[in-house]
Amino acid sequence: MPTAFPPDAVTQGIPMKKLIAVFAVSAAFVAPAVAQDAPAKEWTGEGAFNAGITQGNTKTSDLGAALKIKHAAGQWAQSGELAADYGKTNGVETKNRFFGAGQVDRIIDEKWSAYGRVSAEHDEFSGFENRYFIGVGAAYHAIASDTTDWVIQGGPGYKIDETRARTVPPATFIPAATEESIGAQLASQFKHKLNDKVSFSNDTDVLYSDTSTQVRNVIALTVDLMGNLQARASYDIRYETDPPAGFKSTDTSTRLSLVYKIN
Repeated sequence: MPTAFPPDAVTQGIPMKKLIAVFAVSAAFVAPAVAQDAPAKEWTGEGAFNAGITQGNTKTSDLGAALKIKHAAGQWAQSGELAADYGKTNGVETKNRFFGAGQVDRIIDEKWSAYGRVSAEHDEFSGFENRYFIGVGAAYHAIASDTTDWVIQGGPGYKIDETRARTVPPATFIPAATEESIGAQLASQFKHKLNDKVSFSNDTDVLYSDTSTQVRNVIALTVDLMGNLQARASYDIRYETDPPAGFKSTDTSTRLSLVYKIN
């Protein structure tokens, strides 16, 4: 198990011009929102460090870090997410994944908002070199109470999947390829407070296209420790409808995380 992330562990293999393009689009979304004169609310979100066991395409012990943050001002809200996972088995790298996403919401009323979203993912061990998505949609706040919060969102977008060159046994060489398609993003974010100290969450995210669809579901139990510090146990399932030849369709991760809440 590594004790630190190598400097290039989560960015190796991602074309820099595409990362710049993704975050330039994010900045274009965010700029008009930040310029609003309405009083700003406090930043909210969380930072997490985790350790876990993954089974599927790899069997490995791993370390990870994640950051989720949100800011609201007037009728605009901006949110971002960064996550990195890295692992080794018997001294050999077996996990190297980076994910980043940015979203801007235009709040319409207490229930509805419209949004624009971009995301980028790089995974050394999934068969897909890089994956990108840019889209728009609508979000509906289904439940907003003192104990329960549930948001559903979805809309169309443009999806790019880049597969890496590989050799499939016994000796079939498959060259690298890029698939571009019209797709859609659907998501559900559910959180319920079981009591003053413990909360349950269930987040589902789907990126659909006719070439390949990604489904991710994360179930978590979070316990307040002291102040803004929390402990979390989670179970993460990733499913791919059409993985590249030689790769499994399902990965699962069981994690324990130390979380710092920003509020």
